[in-house]
Amino acid sequence: MDSKNLNQRRTDDPDTAAAATTMNKSNYRSKKDMRMDMAKRGLRSLAMAVAIPVSLNLLAIYLGSTDNYPTGSSKPFWFPPLWALRFICLASSFLMGLSAWLVWADGGFHKNPTALPLYLAQLGLNLIWDPIVFGAGAPWVGLLVSMGMFGTMVACTRVFKNINPVAGDLMKPTLAWVAFLAIVNLKLVFH
Repeated sequence: MDSKNLNQRRTDDPDTAAAATTMNKSNYRSKKDMRMDMAKRGLRSLAMAVAIPVSLNLLAIYLGSTDNYPTGSSKPFWFPPLWALRFICLASSFLMGLSAWLVWADGGFHKNPTALPLYLAQLGLNLIWDPIVFGAGAPWVGLLVSMGMFGTMVACTRVFKNINPVAGDLMKPTLAWVAFLAIVNLKLVFH
């Protein structure tokens, strides 16, 4: 195409020029507004990252379990009450969701592709442990699940710590809790 025939675009119409100026001003926002929007998105994603595992754990406790737990003199003194056991499982899910969010916020699920499958594996094992042990009354299977959960938690802790040290540190209490659950589960097997 011959460049001599090209004409420059002009906006001779004042309405079109005013509309273009208004549109450009509305597209430019202050840095404070942009930071506020980013903070709101961050809080929403944090709420979802924590609410999903906690809600799934609540659902697993509600739907899949009964009170098949030793009571009275048949349980050792160091066994927590069932409500405390379930409450700490929910707190563990909260910490896991928070640490997963920290890893996600740092782009860790893209940097290290094994982080997400490890997180999902431990979440799935965590969700099926309570219904297997207390709902189905199968402590042997629960012991295998808790051992698998401990292994995935160790691997997840290492991967998360490489991505975000705070996320790795948040996993340590959940790792200790899973080790305690394995001991409780072992005692239920030989009960």
